[in-house]
Amino acid sequence: MDTVSLPWKWNPWPFVFRRLTFSFCRIASTLYLVTTSFLPIDSDQPSEQTLRLVASELSRGRLIAYPTDTLYGLAADPCNACAVDRIYRIKARSSLAPLPLIAANLEQVRVCVKSLSPLSYRLAERFWPGPLTLIYDAGETLAPAMLAGGKTVAIRVPAHPVAMGIARVFAHPITATSANLTGVEPVNEASAMAKELSDNLSLILDGGPTTGGLPSTIVDARGLQPVLIREGILPWKRVLQSLA
Repeated sequence: MDTVSLPWKWNPWPFVFRRLTFSFCRIASTLYLVTTSFLPIDSDQPSEQTLRLVASELSRGRLIAYPTDTLYGLAADPCNACAVDRIYRIKARSSLAPLPLIAANLEQVRVCVKSLSPLSYRLAERFWPGPLTLIYDAGETLAPAMLAGGKTVAIRVPAHPVAMGIARVFAHPITATSANLTGVEPVNEASAMAKELSDNLSLILDGGPTTGGLPSTIVDARGLQPVLIREGILPWKRVLQSLA
């Protein structure tokens, strides 16, 4: 029988490991029992005690709903493969849809990306905290499922004390996908969350109604010129004017 000589040696172990991790997370999810707690939080001045409680829950691989400067989001540790898998499962989210992140500041962004381009730095300095999400080349520490088969990650620093505070106390960016089932309208009130979703959360931080409206604007600023991925509440025209 003829054999084919490959120019490289195929190593099956990374694929086997990924499959085993996926299977383990699915089994763990069936054993994941959680009592959901609604916890009022001051959206303007969240207490450090509450933020430390949230950080502790995230470090255990649990999921939290929290208010942002647009809508309510779901927080998980983006480096925890099982926590990330649980977000996809409870939202019925496509595995081809990557998860965005929220950071407390620009220094936190450096932790989970390969580099900051001069353009991304300028835009971050101009619009953060605020509704501008920037695309970066993802670092090696993030759970692969978060990237949905890609190599980039979307991150922003929100203009909201609770969202920023959670990331600050957790000392790492957190996931920022909207707190809704896929195909269902996102919510701007904690009480409006679907039961199928809320029953799988450890904590729901009730900071009152958020502003709602349009989501953040997404820009790829890895190169020399910005590329609009999605126009949201921040007009694309303002982004371009800031660079003129």
